[in-house]
Amino acid sequence: MIFSIIGIIIGAMITAFGLYYLAAERQDPESRKIYTIVSLIGGIIFIAMIIKLIIGLA
Repeated sequence: MIFSIIGIIIGAMITAFGLYYLAAERQDPESRKIYTIVSLIGGIIFIAMIIKLIIGLA
């Protein structure tokens, strides 16, 4: 359970920072590509850890 909560926090932080820098660097196409990928990875981690937590509680 602790692993899932830490994963949720890390996933949310990666997503938030990726989206922040995506908005800040929206003029540079290469940066936009990199930060989009980082945000997607963070979102996947976030969703996977929420599912893991829900399954673990059931």
